[in-house]
Amino acid sequence: MEEEKWYQLLGIYVKQYRMYILMPAVYIFIFGTVCFLYDLEMEAVLYAGALSVLLTAGVLACSVAVGCRDHGRRRRILKNVGISLEELPEPGSWAEADYQDMLRKLKAEYDEALILWQNERRESMDYYTTWVHQIKTPISVMGMMLQGEDTEKNRQLLAELFRIEQYVGMALNWLRLGSDSTDFVFREYELDGIIRQAIRKYAPQFIRNRIRLFYEPAEIRVLTDEKWLLFIIEQLLSNAVKYAGEGTVSIAVTGEVLSIADTGIGIAQEDVPRIFEKGFTGYNGRADKKSTGLGLYLCRLTADRLSHKISVESTPGQGTTFYLDLHRDRLEVE
Repeated sequence: MEEEKWYQLLGIYVKQYRMYILMPAVYIFIFGTVCFLYDLEMEAVLYAGALSVLLTAGVLACSVAVGCRDHGRRRRILKNVGISLEELPEPGSWAEADYQDMLRKLKAEYDEALILWQNERRESMDYYTTWVHQIKTPISVMGMMLQGEDTEKNRQLLAELFRIEQYVGMALNWLRLGSDSTDFVFREYELDGIIRQAIRKYAPQFIRNRIRLFYEPAEIRVLTDEKWLLFIIEQLLSNAVKYAGEGTVSIAVTGEVLSIADTGIGIAQEDVPRIFEKGFTGYNGRADKKSTGLGLYLCRLTADRLSHKISVESTPGQGTTFYLDLHRDRLEVE
């Protein structure tokens, strides 16, 4: 909210009350015309006119000062108008009183709609959370049944089942990120441990797709939320597995910057600035028919919540590298 300069406020005031400001000049013209027609002394008119101008200027100066003071007070109230309207100044006219009544009525309707929306969202969160936990049971059962016989068909089904599980988790995380009560817990964690969790989860996918993985253990502690950072790394590994073909994936840590690179199909240069947008799949994503356009968007959303920075470099036909800057202020440790 930009603060106006004094001359801007003065200009607004003059424009608003220009008719009242011009009235003394109109009165002086009328008096002067009457005195001229009746052949009266003009000196008295000029003297009275000068006094009127001075008096008007004084009244206007006081009015401008009071107006600026009230304007500043209203601007301060505006910052918290969504919370309370109790600090509104006493109305100076019927119009102001009517406007304040309108504001209070709108505020009451807004509060009612907000409470209704919060209740509906809470019910939705409860339902989807329960649904996710319930659906994980049959997914686990199907996984164990498919692992009972090592055939190519079962391996394909296991891969598709893994994708289903990923999409289910993505849906739940989408809802959690949109909630005001997201369960972020910031502590210092061993980055190597978080990375290894993601690698273990995606190990069957690396083996199935014949993707070579290069990773050197990272001896570094980072200030983050373990669960949500793991979610970002898993999404980036999912992208690498999806587009790397039978190439390689490299995970490296330089300073506090984590990079995940693949030797896959890459990203078209015109698509790079938009890949973190919601629903954007890009040329390669549309050609592949597997991209939802939500994974990288959720990565950026999560990184923003964690105060991490995510970026990408890519060359079509050569591969893609995602960078995750994990630097945070150490004063935020719990």
